[in-house]
Amino acid sequence: MTAVRDLLRQRSVRRFLLLLGVLGLCALALLLVPARDLALAPRLVDRLGPATPLAAVGVGAALLVVLVPRTLITVAWGALFGPVQGAGYTLAAALLAAAAGFAVGRTLGREFVADRVRGRLISLDGWFSRQNVLGVITVRLLPVGGFGLVSYGYGTTGARLAPYLVGSVLATVPSAFGYAAIGAVATPGRINWLAVAPASLGLFASLALVARWWRAERTRRAVGDPDAARH
Repeated sequence: MTAVRDLLRQRSVRRFLLLLGVLGLCALALLLVPARDLALAPRLVDRLGPATPLAAVGVGAALLVVLVPRTLITVAWGALFGPVQGAGYTLAAALLAAAAGFAVGRTLGREFVADRVRGRLISLDGWFSRQNVLGVITVRLLPVGGFGLVSYGYGTTGARLAPYLVGSVLATVPSAFGYAAIGAVATPGRINWLAVAPASLGLFASLALVARWWRAERTRRAVGDPDAARH
């Protein structure tokens, strides 16, 4: 039995190192791959024709998976496709990227993390396992990392897939429409500030959700954390 456990632990370490390697390659690609001439993008979109929605969602999801910032993609898609379509495409891309990142993190990192969490980390992992949609939205709105990186990280926790996916998409709605609107109307040296309103609402929503989460955590600690009590 000891030999089997050692073999499983070695496998989990190899998988976790592979996950770190994937993240490292994504970060390296962002630094080394040259940016294409954005002036060519509208002509390319015109050539896609009926395949435009599929291409926009697929490319957007791929960029999120390789850790390209979601804000940058949303602004660009707003400029290319307009505020409504641009936001819609980025929301669909966010759903696909969230699922892909979660799957990779769960496959390569969950076993490693589950075998090694100790002390307070056990309570933290239990909190992720109990999370509802609101909890996922709160984490997504916190400035703790990019969309893709958080997706990979969630996969290494005990989070449930359905609340995670729903919360991930809902958390992107305010900023998706706000930044897509900015991309659609921004010109060099001039921005229509009415388009910033949705993004401002997203900021206020983020602050409200963080405050609610903080109060809930303080209440839970005041009455006692059952997970902490067991460990």
